[in-house]
Amino acid sequence: MTRLKIKIDGHEMEMDVGQATILEAARLAGIHIPTLCHHPSIKPYGSCRLCTVQIVKNGRKKFVTACNYPVEEGLVVITDSAEVAGIRKMILELLIARSSQEERLLETAREYGIFKPRFLQEDKSCILCGLCYRICEELVGVCAINAQNRGVSRDVDTPYGELSEDCIACGACALVCPTKSILKRRNIYPLSCADIKEMEEEYLCGTIDNDLGVNREMFAGKSNIEGQDGGMVTSILLQGIEAGLLDAAVVAQKNKSCGANAVLVDETESILQAKGTKYVRVSVIAPLLDALLKGEKRIAVVGTPCQIRVVRKLQRQGYFNDKFPDAEIFLIGLFCFESFDYESLRNRIRELFGIDLDKAEKTQIARGKFIVTVGGKDYSCPVRELKSQVRAGCPFCGDLVNLLADISIGSIGSEEGYSTVIVRSERGEKLLEAASFNRKEISRDEIVKLAAIKKKNADTNFAGILAGLPNRDEFSS
Repeated sequence: MTRLKIKIDGHEMEMDVGQATILEAARLAGIHIPTLCHHPSIKPYGSCRLCTVQIVKNGRKKFVTACNYPVEEGLVVITDSAEVAGIRKMILELLIARSSQEERLLETAREYGIFKPRFLQEDKSCILCGLCYRICEELVGVCAINAQNRGVSRDVDTPYGELSEDCIACGACALVCPTKSILKRRNIYPLSCADIKEMEEEYLCGTIDNDLGVNREMFAGKSNIEGQDGGMVTSILLQGIEAGLLDAAVVAQKNKSCGANAVLVDETESILQAKGTKYVRVSVIAPLLDALLKGEKRIAVVGTPCQIRVVRKLQRQGYFNDKFPDAEIFLIGLFCFESFDYESLRNRIRELFGIDLDKAEKTQIARGKFIVTVGGKDYSCPVRELKSQVRAGCPFCGDLVNLLADISIGSIGSEEGYSTVIVRSERGEKLLEAASFNRKEISRDEIVKLAAIKKKNADTNFAGILAGLPNRDEFSS
């Protein structure tokens, strides 16, 4: 491979063609260039301009951003001149004027001899580096947030500033945000490891199981209602409404265009229509708010781990207490290894079996197989054959058993016809008291094994993000 010769601060180096930017070359040479908007896992952006350096090319000098300027044959780079330091100092002063209390900015500023900014200060912690929405788009693949507007009105937000229906509360944006301003947003829901632990302490009560989370009891349950596995979710909802513990519930209802959508139900027929697992991701925000606005006080939300995390984050932010102080929300969490893009899944199922997924009487994942029942006949394939149909964002979720729910329910760990039930709070226990069902023992080891696989997969995906952080130790769980 052709090699290029460059010089950085007087140090001669050889680089492979197309191998590096100036920033990467400097780091290989042990030369520090400050950055705020750069992360090695995503495309260079050049937003903060703090990595500005001086180059000499064809006898002419100019200033460029090191993070996105490629190395070239004969390139001379100067990173420590008075001119470069002056530019960086001005950039830092402008950033501090916008975000005057952010310690990472202040620490970098002190390195450049800035102890008192000259400009009028604002109280905005976001410095518009773009790391949060670039990670969300390029790595997680969800695109819940993005840059909005231009000039002095530029900001990072959700579409129209509304509560996000796309954010899965994975926390990737919080990991990379240099000022932690993303954690202060009320319309998205990033969670750190510390946030999750604090929520467990605040909302849950029971024995701490290092593998399966906080719990008061775990068992296999079977109701007298025909539903998915033991029909426990349907039974809890029906009998909760009959007993007056619930006014309504937010559930996923089958929808031919997108697989499912979240709806509000408050009577027997609509609850029975919604029974069965859909294996697609839906947003519970709209029907939950609709219920609260209608004056419903006691509402159950049935959802996958990402959906339950979103509601918990809103609870912790005080969103519901501020607007609906008398509301009581019960969270019933479904076990979830991954969800699918419905259109892609429908096409794949047609390709594999020649059947229409829209006509399925039941879909189920059991013992590593995806099973579709159409016309009373079962069709199955290994779940690994559907890897390309997995929804963006799922690989960043390490929660199989819905750790933040009041009650977690799934088929893993129970014999056929039963559902595994993990009760995590007094509120969950209260709901369960109204339901009638038979109990059996669960296979804890089976649940732990699959939960460990999911967590390992997520940890592997987050490892690339953590490796690019300046203070990665603070994010370890």
